[in-house]
Amino acid sequence: MERSKKFGFPVVLLSFNFKMIGAWNAPTEGNFLLRKKQYAHNDWQIARQLMHNKMENQIRTLKTIRKKSEACKAAISSIKQYQQQIPQAKNLSDIMGLEGVASRLYFEQWFFSLPWKGRRPRAKIDPINVLLDIGYTFLFYMVENMLHLYGFDIYQGVYHRNFYQRKSLVCDLQEPFRCIIDRQIKKAYGLGQIKEEDFVFQKGQYRLEYKKSKEYTRWLMQSILEYKTEIFKYCQQYYRCFIREKPIAEYPFFEI
Repeated sequence: MERSKKFGFPVVLLSFNFKMIGAWNAPTEGNFLLRKKQYAHNDWQIARQLMHNKMENQIRTLKTIRKKSEACKAAISSIKQYQQQIPQAKNLSDIMGLEGVASRLYFEQWFFSLPWKGRRPRAKIDPINVLLDIGYTFLFYMVENMLHLYGFDIYQGVYHRNFYQRKSLVCDLQEPFRCIIDRQIKKAYGLGQIKEEDFVFQKGQYRLEYKKSKEYTRWLMQSILEYKTEIFKYCQQYYRCFIREKPIAEYPFFEI
């Protein structure tokens, strides 16, 4: 801990699911210049870049389907068209509209062969939605930890709107990486790792049995750890571009 103080690196305590419990010696806490630039940021360039990146990985993920139906091919083509419209989006509503319709098409085709009722965050209407919520939460914590390294105000976003206690910037930078979880869940179904009997249906919602949570947590976390270097470098490059006010073309772009 003395060396941490002397050489200026933080020691971070995480829970089993990557959630930060606390940090010793956070030398970037005083990065007021970064936060000043965050609060002054008022355009949609970065938001457009993030959603363009997200759609690129949705397209890449759908292309991994070996036997593509005509509906899948049409979805890929449509998402490409929405992606091409992103640079011309003038405001938040336009960006959100393009992202929303692209994500709906993507989820419909990616989980088409599985017991899937549609993406409903936190509604837990089927086991897939339960696992998506868990996996996205782990991914959220990983991105949050990376952003803490640089002194970001994680509540000040560039795409997600600011609400009380919402870590909007983490939500923003998580977007390009969501396909990591989507792929892992479909892979787990193929390997027989997901079983209907491991879930309990109560009060209109599915819930993962506590005794089985460790098994499911293991392969969800493993999928994120396989990309830990990419997530770190993405956040590092994002910081360097943002603090130096680099052109949007130099911002990081994650390709799954």
